[in-house]
Amino acid sequence: MRKIVFIGSGAIATAIGDVLAAKNKDEIYLLSIENEVIEMINNCHVNTIYFPKYKLNENLHATGDKNVLLEANVIFLAMPSTAVVDYIRENKAYFNPTALIVNLAKGFGNGGEIIPDSIKTLIYNPLMTLKGPSFAREIINRQDTGLTAATTDESLYKIITDVFDGTIIRTDFTTDVTGVEYASILKNIYAIIIGIVDANLDSANLRSIFITMALNEMHQLITAFGGKEITMYNYCGFGDFSLTALNDMSRNRTLGLLIGKGFFNTSISDNVVLEGRIAADIFYKKIVDNQMDINSFPLINELYHMLNDKRYPTRNFIKNILKN
Repeated sequence: MRKIVFIGSGAIATAIGDVLAAKNKDEIYLLSIENEVIEMINNCHVNTIYFPKYKLNENLHATGDKNVLLEANVIFLAMPSTAVVDYIRENKAYFNPTALIVNLAKGFGNGGEIIPDSIKTLIYNPLMTLKGPSFAREIINRQDTGLTAATTDESLYKIITDVFDGTIIRTDFTTDVTGVEYASILKNIYAIIIGIVDANLDSANLRSIFITMALNEMHQLITAFGGKEITMYNYCGFGDFSLTALNDMSRNRTLGLLIGKGFFNTSISDNVVLEGRIAADIFYKKIVDNQMDINSFPLINELYHMLNDKRYPTRNFIKNILKN
């Protein structure tokens, strides 16, 4: 039996872990820093913080012992994107050097780098990124879910297809790691924007204008920073964007709705990990630093100013963009 370890015990780790545990083919562990969660999962087979009414499979185990990583065959990184790089830097001695590392986090690593690029400077494990339209609540309720597996070593794809074989999780494949990472980050930014639009004017026509503009900006930025145009047609591209931008279970869309209704304040984004809020600032800086025309990206440009200028009149957001 393989040993599969999720670093993290949040919603996505618990949901995918439960799906894999139900196969009863591999040893599945959630590596957690929360003793309460560890005890709940091991003794009561629940994780009431995220799924209060769901009974977890008894083959799903939780532990606080990092030594579990030494024997792991597959390690899923299922923690907030802002924590991934520091965690690996501080704990790399625990990582089995032959284990496949699978990045589930959707966001930048340190210094505005995509997470796989940061990881490669710290450890030499085989590496994959796995992204797509994947609400944890739907996964744990066994709704079919598509994810894009990206790695420069095509032979690794067989490992992940075998891990998910017989489950509700299906995958497509690309070698475009850069494009997949950027797509998974950008969709959070544009989900905020679509939320703002829907909060101000619940107009199908207007929403379609902004969705078109968002897809155009995503395409331009993915290719400008080294990704491939075709990646937009994987699960991680249009699929993940549409899920995040158009469904109210999305935290970033919800942030947009709060902004559009006038309820936004800094404590919301400071106290909750909202990848799109962080990514908007990083992408704005990347565009400027690379001497690209910021006016060619009116959605990011306007969102950046809204989020960073306390005097910005939210009611002008849509009007300012449509001037372009």
